[in-house]
Amino acid sequence: MDVPLWFALLIVGALGVKLIRPPWWLIGVLLLGGFLLADSVLAPAVDGFVK
Repeated sequence: MDVPLWFALLIVGALGVKLIRPPWWLIGVLLLGGFLLADSVLAPAVDGFVK
C-alpha cells in the first residue's frame, strides 16, 4: 500500500494534536520554524542528522 508522505504526516499530526493537545501557538512556531529551517544554511546538517 503506497501512502503519500503528505497524507501520512497529516494523519500523524492530527492524532498528535488530538491526543497531546499542545497549544496552537506551539504548533504554529514548530511549523514556521521547520519551514524556515528547511530553506536555511543548516538544512544539510539537519538532513544528515535525520537520515
